[in-house]
Amino acid sequence: MTSATASLTIAERVQRAQVAALYRNLLPSMLADVALGWGMAALYWWQLRDPWVIAWWLLHIVQTARYPFLGNRARDPQADARSAHWARVHAREHLLYSLTWGLAPWFFMPVDNPPLTALLILVILGISSAGVPAVASRWASVLAFSLPMVLGLITALAWHGDTLHWFIAGCCLVYLMATMLFARNLHHLLSDALRTRFEKEALADQLAEQMAITRRASEEKTRFFAAASHDLRQPLHAIALFGAVIERELQGRSALTHAQRLMGAVRALGNSLDTMLDVSRLDAGVIEPERQDVALADVFTQLLPLFGPRAEEAGLQLRIRATDLWVNTDAHLLQRLLANLIENAIKYTQRGGVLLVARARGEQVWVEVIDTGIGIAPEHVGRVFDEYYQVDNPGRDRTRGLGMGLAIVRRLATLLGLQIDLRSHVGRGTRFRIELPRAARPAANAQPTGSTDTTDVSTMPQRVLLIDDERDIADATGALLAGWGVALTAVDNEARASEALRQAQHNGQPFDALICDFRLADGADGLQAAQRLRAHHAPNLPWLLITGETAPERLQRLREAGVPVLHKPVDPTVLRRSLSELIAPRFPPMRESL
Repeated sequence: MTSATASLTIAERVQRAQVAALYRNLLPSMLADVALGWGMAALYWWQLRDPWVIAWWLLHIVQTARYPFLGNRARDPQADARSAHWARVHAREHLLYSLTWGLAPWFFMPVDNPPLTALLILVILGISSAGVPAVASRWASVLAFSLPMVLGLITALAWHGDTLHWFIAGCCLVYLMATMLFARNLHHLLSDALRTRFEKEALADQLAEQMAITRRASEEKTRFFAAASHDLRQPLHAIALFGAVIERELQGRSALTHAQRLMGAVRALGNSLDTMLDVSRLDAGVIEPERQDVALADVFTQLLPLFGPRAEEAGLQLRIRATDLWVNTDAHLLQRLLANLIENAIKYTQRGGVLLVARARGEQVWVEVIDTGIGIAPEHVGRVFDEYYQVDNPGRDRTRGLGMGLAIVRRLATLLGLQIDLRSHVGRGTRFRIELPRAARPAANAQPTGSTDTTDVSTMPQRVLLIDDERDIADATGALLAGWGVALTAVDNEARASEALRQAQHNGQPFDALICDFRLADGADGLQAAQRLRAHHAPNLPWLLITGETAPERLQRLREAGVPVLHKPVDPTVLRRSLSELIAPRFPPMRESL
């Protein structure tokens, strides 16, 4: 729909459609009228030899000659805009047409020849009936088309004065009234249909406009949160690195407690940001399951130290039943899914406890997280997996998290192809159940699965080049790495990094690893910069990217590049392990993880 059409009122659009309908069948109507009029004139001249037949025929020719007035609409480039004018032209020309046929009974109706009289009556009433649907869209055209010809017939019949003709005239009058009633109803029906159509189109246009506004607002919100998340992660990353340095330097001193509390607050803020990052990763499709046969005991064992102390602090009992069942899934993603369910259960349980249990059911294994918490009312069940939705937290208590835990559970379940069954009773507790494909338990001498970390963190690079335009982050990274015996050279752009690489090679002390921020100053792309530096100076130089980005499209780009990525704020332990893995080829490359 053009902008000009969209600006019209409903009434104007209805009028345009009505007038267009009037002219739609114009050519066939003209041809039929010419054939019928000339045929009637020829028949009655042959039967009657009455000169008034010739007179009417000449009148009909004059009326037919006016048809180009109607045809001009097809050549009018502003026909739609001038619909009111063309509606008047249509009514005028059809009035002349109807008058022409209304004069036919006065010119040559043979009252002493019943067959020819009956034929004339039949033709005029037939024209009136057949033409009404074609002109019903405009009431003025209905009146102009129907009334003159039928009233001309009625008056001509009544003029003769005998009883038979008066009776026929009365019948024709009844017929005219019935035809007009039918035409009126049809006119209202067509008008209402057009009005409803254009109202629906207007509503559809408004809905499309609102959807476009909502989509733009959503895109702007996404860009805002991505930018805000990145800008928040930058100083938080520096704080985390400096905090780790301070913790190390305060070992054995009373002020260590304050440093540890500070780092606890930093980690809490980092966890909130990581939650949003997890959603972005899942939405971007950068996480791919690595399915294998997994011992549930290994997964369960890792959950107990994570949540046992937290449950004990809340006065709850966390029970994880031992199991020898195996399933086919991604162990890491399953662990994260169960961790979110357990965390959610602890959060909404005031007394009693939380149970994690696995049961074999044929070819399936049911893994259930059961709590004795506040429960979920039926009206909330359908929304608990929505983002930012929290039951019984209208005040948005920040200690209760962001309300993203179950939203991540839903995304993880979708990624793993699992169904989640939720049963809950208000005041009695909630049960989440997931069904996993059962796997056969391997032979006793098979290599057990698990997450045992065999990384030798004592194997560290000696010289590292850092490209980061944030001075605080460069200083904090240098101080942290110095405590690990690693010499750091920090530069803020690609040109200085190129010079540092050239100078290191010239001195015979090349760098062992390269760390690069993804977003550099002046919009520079850290990924492209690192790729160019490696291609030009050291193709085999181990490297990793550090980023605060959460935008799904950028996360997807990093995944496709196949480079190890750490997300700000980086935990010092994770950074140390990552650097060790970079220069230890006997260890597999790091996988993108939640």
